[in-house]
Amino acid sequence: MSILERYILRRVFQMFLTALLPVLGIIWTTQALQRINLVTDTGQSIGAFLQLATLILPTVIPLVLPFALAIGVTQTLATMNNDSELTVIEAGGGSRGIVMRPVLMLAAALCAVSFFVDNVIEPISRHKVREMIASANADLLGSIVQENSFRRVGDNLYIQIGGRRGGGVLTGIFVADSRDPNVEFIYYAREGAVDEKSSALVMKDGEVHRKLPDGGVSIIKFDSYAFDLTEMTRKAGNATLRAQDRDLFYLLHPDPEDEQFQRKPLTFTAELNRRLTEWSFPIIFALISLVVASDARSHREARLHPTATVLMLALLFRWMTFYSANGAEDTLYFVPLMYIIPLLTAALCIRQLMSNKRLTMPRTWQDKSAGLMARLRGRVSRTPQEPGA
Repeated sequence: MSILERYILRRVFQMFLTALLPVLGIIWTTQALQRINLVTDTGQSIGAFLQLATLILPTVIPLVLPFALAIGVTQTLATMNNDSELTVIEAGGGSRGIVMRPVLMLAAALCAVSFFVDNVIEPISRHKVREMIASANADLLGSIVQENSFRRVGDNLYIQIGGRRGGGVLTGIFVADSRDPNVEFIYYAREGAVDEKSSALVMKDGEVHRKLPDGGVSIIKFDSYAFDLTEMTRKAGNATLRAQDRDLFYLLHPDPEDEQFQRKPLTFTAELNRRLTEWSFPIIFALISLVVASDARSHREARLHPTATVLMLALLFRWMTFYSANGAEDTLYFVPLMYIIPLLTAALCIRQLMSNKRLTMPRTWQDKSAGLMARLRGRVSRTPQEPGA
């Protein structure tokens, strides 16, 4: 690798890290905050939440890497063009290959990183996240005995404990159970206790309100009533592993007895093909960036900023791949499309680069955009200034 190629590689890598770290931090934070209910609903410690947030990070990296690379490449090449560095390379007889080789080398390395994270690290982290959430939900009986708290312990099932006395006695018990769409139960009890052996909430001196769909309500008083939580805690303690949580070898040979595979076999097929295609996205985004920004341009030439152009093309490409991957979960007809879109995009980019032509908008589009910008500048110039401005 020549000195010039190492110089370009260093600048692209620095800009790549500059784009990657903030975007990765923002997306990671939003994904972690979506699971803050692990702390608020199940009474887990902040340490458990931080561990969960750390395990979420590998699921974010493959999504961010291609976009960060596209931003890094276009920003670097646009800066080099503004500083006339691309013009000097072209005037000195240098070809596009001097710019392309370091970019493609970095993209190939990121493809390897994306493949490893997506197929090795991410399934392990997803598996551990499922186990953590299942373990937290299994500690259901410990979470509902917290006094002065209104807890959602299942779908359409809520429990509130007013207070707690010595000996594990609970006071002011309220239970709202609407799991059955045909009838709704509301339980009130003066006191009660949790039976750890039977996983039941034993309520004493209370009443149950039974409401039917026609609006009729019946009230029954009881001296003692055991509200069974066994089935709920058993389900909460079992981690359900979906196709996204499995490693590549399992997806290649799924267990026929797997309940999730029996229910939705096409999701495993779609996930397998997604794993086999999405690792190549960094090099495809790099090719798109090179097509847009690798040639020297005059400063007087009116064009949209290369970063904006690349991001629009990258978002369009990503939308098409998302659409085909989601469609493959319902029908096999979308599976070939998952390969056609990346291959066709890469082929068009390589053809454009090999032809050594510039990527330009049609003349009519240029005239329309120039007229639009002129009208906008005219409106801005006619905007009245505020007094004293």
